[in-house]
Amino acid sequence: MKQIVHTSKNMAPATKGDTKAALDAASWMFNIVTSVGIIMVNKALMATHKFCFATTLTGLHFATTTLMTFVFRWLGYIQPSHLPISELIKFVFFANLSIVGMNVSLMWNSVGFYQISKLSIIPVLCILEVVFDKVRYSSSTKLSILVVLLGVSICTVTDVSVNSRGLISAGIAVWSTSLQQYYVHSLQKKYSLGSFNLLGHTAPVQAASLLIVGPFSDYWLTNKRVDAFDYNFTVTFFIILSCVIAVGTNLSQFICIGRFTAVSFQVLGHMKTILVLIIGFFLFGREGLNLQVVLGMLLAVLGMIWYGKASSEPGGKERPPPVYKSQKSGSLSESGDHNDKV
Repeated sequence: MKQIVHTSKNMAPATKGDTKAALDAASWMFNIVTSVGIIMVNKALMATHKFCFATTLTGLHFATTTLMTFVFRWLGYIQPSHLPISELIKFVFFANLSIVGMNVSLMWNSVGFYQISKLSIIPVLCILEVVFDKVRYSSSTKLSILVVLLGVSICTVTDVSVNSRGLISAGIAVWSTSLQQYYVHSLQKKYSLGSFNLLGHTAPVQAASLLIVGPFSDYWLTNKRVDAFDYNFTVTFFIILSCVIAVGTNLSQFICIGRFTAVSFQVLGHMKTILVLIIGFFLFGREGLNLQVVLGMLLAVLGMIWYGKASSEPGGKERPPPVYKSQKSGSLSESGDHNDKV
């Protein structure tokens, strides 16, 4: 009887570990599917149907996400939670600045420099984690990140030209995006917020602010008015489809960053870049597919596999042990389980 009890105790952690691994894989798959899907839909909407109002469209995305949070709160899936107004304003400021900054950076810079600036989000996030969270990376983890950056740059970066205003806009976009993604993880842990809860706080404010700023920002970027666009049935269908998929994209981003870290989300998230390239070659022509692109993809995938292995090993990515000062702070360690339930 003692042997049976001993065996069942040994099996419990393995079962819990298997469950966590399955939830982690499902979270990544959810994010990859929704992210690649929305990129394909938006590409058709903007490239084929000439709907070039990216900031306003993002505002509509968050408006749809807000409706989703209202429905889930009404159904009881989102419990009352607290997020200080100062933290909310800070998060929304960086999130909206990231959206506008990326759009401006793409307008003022070449595609090659735009891709390089997006790649630089990873080292910036590493700096934020080292400075604020005292995270330590092993040499193997650092090298794996460099391999991912090298592989993605080989298959995506083409022409690289930059000017002073383009450099400034890229810098603002990179830092605001990094801070926004860092705060997603930080706020969930600090205030024990699940993904739905955090979206419930941030989505309405982002929707309202972007729908106010978006039309003016888009007019400045495109010299076209969003209200004067010809909204035929096809365009309206793609806008609605984009908004529906965006709900999953926003939610999956919060789930993934909450379960892992912003750095892991960025490193492994470049798998979406590879998938978008592959799908794009099949759907929109293969003229850009060559040996350089294939080698870059392979190198990036190998780097992602290496990063997953290196960061999960002892010492691969170390955080200082939490200091529990009260029962309230002790509840912070349970935020991961809370996200599992979400």
